[in-house]
Amino acid sequence: MSKTKGYWIFKTEPNVFSFEDLKKAPNQTSCWEGVRNYQARNYLRDVIKTGDDVLIYHSQVEPRGVFGVATVIRQGYVDHFAFDKKSPYYDPKSKPEKPTWYMVDVKYKMDLKRPVTIEEMRKKEELKNMKLLQRANRLSVIPITKEEFEIIIEMSKTT
Repeated sequence: MSKTKGYWIFKTEPNVFSFEDLKKAPNQTSCWEGVRNYQARNYLRDVIKTGDDVLIYHSQVEPRGVFGVATVIRQGYVDHFAFDKKSPYYDPKSKPEKPTWYMVDVKYKMDLKRPVTIEEMRKKEELKNMKLLQRANRLSVIPITKEEFEIIIEMSKTT
């Protein structure tokens, strides 16, 4: 059974892990660990698949926006950082025999010609229904449509 390619926005705080950090990582690859929201966890565990494309979105800084593209190269597996007492992502309720949290691996795919800010996205009529732009959406892993993905890529090509 083949699955249609998925498209996602992964939010990150650049002082924790930025798009530039992904580019500098060994083989330009990193696990996407530390997600501690159940809905986002469900996406990571059950929905996101190898080959899906991801827009990397910097939050909690100015400008907030999409900075680049990555590809999922390993689908959901147990986030072992939840078991490490020294990790900022440690969760004493998560157990190796019954894990709570999951992660995926991503690989750098491409830079955008320029970052696309959230303010620009809000002004784009074709993006008005995008989940990222909905009030009170605080998820760090957000599904988007192929069309939304392509619009943001095209927006990055304009000045």
